[in-house]
Amino acid sequence: MPEFKTIIGLEIHCQLKTKSKMFCSCNNNAENAEPNTLVCPVCLAMPGTLPVTNQTAVEMTVMTGLAFGCQIPVESKFDRKHYFYPDLPKGYQISQYDQPLCKGGSVEINDHIIRLNRIHLEEDAGKLTHPVGKDHSLVDLNRAGTPLMEIVSEPDITTPAEARQFMEELQLALRYLGVSDADMEKGHLRCDANISIQKNGKSSPIVEIKNLNSFKFVEQALAFEEKRLTADFANWPENRLKITRGFDSNKGITFEQRRKEEAADYRYFPEPDLPPIQISESRISEIKKEIKELPKQKHQRYVDAGIRPDIAEKLIRQPQLVEYLESAAELKHDIALFVSEEVSRALVENKISFADYQKRVPISKIADLLNLVGEGIISKTSAKEIFAEMIMTGEAPAGIIKKQGLEQVSDCSELESTINRVVDENPDLVEKYRAGKTQVIGFFVGKIMQTTKGKANPQVLNRLLTQRLSK
Repeated sequence: MPEFKTIIGLEIHCQLKTKSKMFCSCNNNAENAEPNTLVCPVCLAMPGTLPVTNQTAVEMTVMTGLAFGCQIPVESKFDRKHYFYPDLPKGYQISQYDQPLCKGGSVEINDHIIRLNRIHLEEDAGKLTHPVGKDHSLVDLNRAGTPLMEIVSEPDITTPAEARQFMEELQLALRYLGVSDADMEKGHLRCDANISIQKNGKSSPIVEIKNLNSFKFVEQALAFEEKRLTADFANWPENRLKITRGFDSNKGITFEQRRKEEAADYRYFPEPDLPPIQISESRISEIKKEIKELPKQKHQRYVDAGIRPDIAEKLIRQPQLVEYLESAAELKHDIALFVSEEVSRALVENKISFADYQKRVPISKIADLLNLVGEGIISKTSAKEIFAEMIMTGEAPAGIIKKQGLEQVSDCSELESTINRVVDENPDLVEKYRAGKTQVIGFFVGKIMQTTKGKANPQVLNRLLTQRLSK
């Protein structure tokens, strides 16, 4: 008997990183602002006001479409999407229906191509808050009119885990493009996930799970629905329904909200107050040239430069570390390794912002530190101690080494004297070494490191010690 087949499509809303709102000049950054302070007659929908299209938002959307291989039509337009909600002042949303800015395109996930249906531009609604224990809600319209880019996938996703991966790849690309901070915790990126199940030519209802605001919740909600719809196979209706459900993150379950509206329910019609959008081929070419190196391209360049693939992968997931690494005079594996491991750890352990860290420790100081390790002046262990001091004081590594006396002992005559003394004090272990029990060399190394307070150059020490024990 054929197995159940899961079909998933995503609708992702991304807040664009513009200075002003979509159709007015109000500040687009509502974070930490007092409620209803970033508003004007246009975003409050006062009678007689007229919207004006934000050109930067349009071009950011086109740039995103070009990065994902979308077609950019010669002409697109805005439409009115009608529905009533307390935080939607106009009683309709300015969106795009049949002529979006971008069509087609794709995103690759582990060699699986997820096709895109479209990318279009619209405005956000406001925000409702529900005071605990009160019988009313409050409306904050600071977000009303915020530019939202909606990315709609085709139903090519086959598992909840793949849906999460798709979202993660999308977030990373949006950050590299510079069009959005794409921070789900701050509402910059939200997802409506559609899922249905098929078996024996029969299909379950199409369920849309609304307003998922974390990668974890996207995967959890889809996994719950996948299990619920599969278990309910016997009760699937003959005619497919479209159902909207919410997700209770505390219980890890979905719950029905309403039967899904169709396009006709929104009474779309062209926005009469905004002219069609026309972007010339020359401007599209200019926007294409502005596209920055995307994660997959950067990963390949790092590998080609000699950086281990796993380190390259770890780095590209953190754009701020990539920017930091790119400021080095030369792209080298040892610097990339140090940045991916030690810098990431230091930021967490010291509870320091990346901006403050970068002021104290520019990448040139990391390069100097690692050069000192490579020259045998300090050990790798000492380098970590010096790095910790660099973070606290911003001092250069050479100054810290001199002040704390951390130079490695590489002078052969000085080391030979210490080696001879330790070897002469342990004749029985020397005999064991010469009898084939070479593991005792660890004792001598430890004893000499203790005597030199860890300053002996390990490479020079091992060479001289082996020569002495073999005499």
